[in-house]
Amino acid sequence: MTTPAVINPAAPPAADDIVSAPAAFPDFPPRADMMNTENIHDHGIQAALRLYLGNPETTVVLGEVPLYWRVRTGRAGVRIPDLLIAFHIRRALISRQKGYAIEEQGKPPDFVLEVASDTTAVNDQTDKRRDYANFGVTEYWLFDPDWGQRYPAGLMGWRMVNGRYRRIAVHRHGPGRYYGWSAALGLYLCWEDGRLRWYAPATGYLRTHDEERSGRIAEQDARIATEIDLDTERTARIAEREARIATEIDRDAERTARIAEREARLAAETQRDAAQSEVERLRAEIARLRTPPDQP
Repeated sequence: MTTPAVINPAAPPAADDIVSAPAAFPDFPPRADMMNTENIHDHGIQAALRLYLGNPETTVVLGEVPLYWRVRTGRAGVRIPDLLIAFHIRRALISRQKGYAIEEQGKPPDFVLEVASDTTAVNDQTDKRRDYANFGVTEYWLFDPDWGQRYPAGLMGWRMVNGRYRRIAVHRHGPGRYYGWSAALGLYLCWEDGRLRWYAPATGYLRTHDEERSGRIAEQDARIATEIDLDTERTARIAEREARIATEIDRDAERTARIAEREARLAAETQRDAAQSEVERLRAEIARLRTPPDQP
């Protein structure tokens, strides 16, 4: 991989270049394009990063926050990265000042990322990279959802080494999949079919709110499907048992009918035998009555 020329960080601007009176950065207009919204904010990645990085009192994961040496009233020199991450800072001060003042925080951000757009792509690779290097930002990354359309590659990164930005290696993992290691975050940044994803070696991909919800819905659907399958199996077993019981009842009914038939036959035979015995007795009695008594 060709390593681009690096930039020597310059000293911070002189104090007379800075308007130090105001307590906060001015309000800057939002970006007109939707690239950062579609690729960072809509996916809820900031919340996922905050949860993973922890320490909410001293760690910030912010988008569209002004960044400069000190609070100043004008736009000149101020950068507004799509994503800024900083550790061991005063979070409340950022809220009060409506921006990140490097000198007041005592350190530059640890990580900055810009998302490509038609209006900012050239500036992201030139002036912004120079300014972030001058600010001392530890890592600077570029993400282009349309690989190579606005940047030379879809995923590019630089890390500050001995006061100079050095290119971070980005590797191909498969068709439409690339990744680079962010030592500042302890995460892999991944370009996957035009989507920016974040991978933790120990736990896997960071899941956004949508993915968590989709995962929960999928798990719930899977549980319901499993319960339905179990109910189906249970119902089938019950139906099979009921069929066996019905068959046994039918057999018992047939057996009972045969017994009743045999008993009826025996009763009829007994009745015939009794009738025959009675007939024979009556015949004997008649014969006896007809026989004259013996003469003396």
